[in-house]
Amino acid sequence: MTKEELALEVIARLKKEYPVADCTLDYDQAWKLLVSVRLAAQCTDARVNVVVEDLYAKFPDLESLAQAEPEEIEEIVRPCGLGKSKARDISACMRMLRDTYGGKVPDDFNELLKLPGVGRKSANLVMGDVFGKPAIVTDTHCIRLTNRIGLVDQIKEPKKVEMALWKIIPPEEGSDFCHRLVYHGRDVCTARTKPYCEKCCLADICGKHGVE
Repeated sequence: MTKEELALEVIARLKKEYPVADCTLDYDQAWKLLVSVRLAAQCTDARVNVVVEDLYAKFPDLESLAQAEPEEIEEIVRPCGLGKSKARDISACMRMLRDTYGGKVPDDFNELLKLPGVGRKSANLVMGDVFGKPAIVTDTHCIRLTNRIGLVDQIKEPKKVEMALWKIIPPEEGSDFCHRLVYHGRDVCTARTKPYCEKCCLADICGKHGVE
């Protein structure tokens, strides 16, 4: 089986296993997704979803968040960890959106990368989830699972994993595929325990069979 064939089979099985492929961060506007994905670094999405409720209660729109001092933001987002750097990035990002982009999140990948605190993972998430464009989000689940399954060959650097996956994942499937990897990585192909290979829908085609 070629990597392309393996990729299509994995996509098909994960679609059947997880019919709904949604981002697990709560947001209703593009700028809020940028805030949440920055807070999610080394923090669970569940905790981020709770913390942003307090953040938006005090700063309900992009303009008010852009006007806020980083220290005010830090006070609220501290439970997510790395509060100082996250607050600094969120503040700078919101101000740049206000001053350079007229308060709108750009729908261009390279423009997104210009925003403070926005890397390739965040930019891809926004491109896929907000704008419905081809995207591959190489978070920790994606990197771990694609290596285990055999879609990439012992590649750990996010950008290199992304580039390898672009070659074998149909563009229109990338965003949902990555969301499904998150679900599968949390429930079955886990990181902190031995993977539950006995209940994995990919067990018979997985290159690692649960062995790192």
